[in-house]
Amino acid sequence: MTDNGENVSETRCGFVAVVGAPNAGKSTLLNRIVGSKVAIVTPKAQTTRTRILGIWTEENVQIAFIDTPGIFLPKRRLDRAMVSAAHQAAGDADKTVALIDAERATHAGETGFGEMAEMLEKLSTSQQKPILALNKIDSVGREKLLPIIERLDKTGHVDRTFLISALTGDGVDDLIHHLAAAMPAGPWLYPEDQISDVSDRLLAAEITREKLFLSLHEELPYGLAVENEIWERQKDGSLRIGQVIHVARAGHKGIVLGKGGRMIKKVGSAAREELRELLECNVHLSLFVRVTERWMEDRERFKDWGLEFDA
Repeated sequence: MTDNGENVSETRCGFVAVVGAPNAGKSTLLNRIVGSKVAIVTPKAQTTRTRILGIWTEENVQIAFIDTPGIFLPKRRLDRAMVSAAHQAAGDADKTVALIDAERATHAGETGFGEMAEMLEKLSTSQQKPILALNKIDSVGREKLLPIIERLDKTGHVDRTFLISALTGDGVDDLIHHLAAAMPAGPWLYPEDQISDVSDRLLAAEITREKLFLSLHEELPYGLAVENEIWERQKDGSLRIGQVIHVARAGHKGIVLGKGGRMIKKVGSAAREELRELLECNVHLSLFVRVTERWMEDRERFKDWGLEFDA
């Protein structure tokens, strides 16, 4: 008890949705907050497909940060499901952080500003307004950000603004501790040492998909999915993983394989090396490419990703 009668040992716990346009840095921020890689990161938009939970615990507060798919104009069923998941996460969370790429914002015209203002309006409710976090400030002079902050604040849909760099960590602690103070009283939902709800199997498939995103040209990555078909622990403690890369068109199979199988070998080697480090064991990874023309119409796959098929 403090002098004013406050119970400092009372635990608090809540959910914070991190929402923003594709490639705003949401996954980089989540990894920064929890101090480990729980979400894949690439320079390409729409990398995140499923809801990823990162858990931050300090003293008597626990925050479950929800990394959501980016908000953009959907064209396909998968797009609609991803955008719907982002809005649903924001609606269910105790607090919402609207993450905006500061560098992109400084070059945004009226259309770009209108899109940012519209996102803030959609995230704002009668109960709460989103917290604005301008990310990537390490690449933008702060004097250029003041006009943007003022314009967005005038929309009436911003609770408070933070300037951060998810890459360097600048300003991130201030954002976290502001959110921690706003969490409701209640018991923790996760063990103190847990940093994510992502299973090793999902992480393994996501790591391979990340390497494909980084290696393939602009459009092809959006037409593929990675699925674990073999997951066997060996007697020596190593892990045997067999993954299938689903592509929507027959012509894409050769691109993923590469000349003489070079591309698939490059992807497999990079994924294997990172999985060995993350899973802390020797990993035997085999990759197979399969043409599955209608994988984007597979209801069960959407369920595995935590997405609504009929969104």
